[in-house]
Amino acid sequence: MGPAAYMDGRRSPILVAVKSRVTLTVNGEEHELLVHPHHTLLEVLREDVGLTGTKHGCELGECGACAVLVDGEALLSCLTLVGDCEGKPITTIEGLAEGQTLDPLQTMFAKLGGSQCGYCTSGMVLTARALLDRNPDPSEDQVKQALSGNICRCTGYNQIVEAVIEAAAEERTAGSSS
Repeated sequence: MGPAAYMDGRRSPILVAVKSRVTLTVNGEEHELLVHPHHTLLEVLREDVGLTGTKHGCELGECGACAVLVDGEALLSCLTLVGDCEGKPITTIEGLAEGQTLDPLQTMFAKLGGSQCGYCTSGMVLTARALLDRNPDPSEDQVKQALSGNICRCTGYNQIVEAVIEAAAEERTAGSSS
């Protein structure tokens, strides 16, 4: 009996998907899961891990609403197979704050109106976090380039770029005083 067959031997165009065991480290916490290998990281984070801050957007890799950090790099979770993330630290918007202390990007997005409806915000913040971790003093053009894959239909982007620049300045100031 081939993989495209019913148990009684009749041919079927439907493949029976077998789940695989994966271990993901999400926001510092280990999760052992049984998942379909064709599921994306987006599906697993939302449906199996229960972290809904990562948003379903276009599911085509065009809007950036699903961006998360995988091994410190901003990746589109709608295009990333879950198996490709095993053994790599994953950070979602829920894991960016330290306890009750928000990440400076989260604070500046709220303070400067970098989010309105909020749907794109988690992807924007995590993409910006990857930028600031690589480049703590980005120019406005570098911020715009880094966020070019993230679509926002509410803010017009000015407040978002300002929030990233201000958060970077705050982090540099905090770093120089420690």
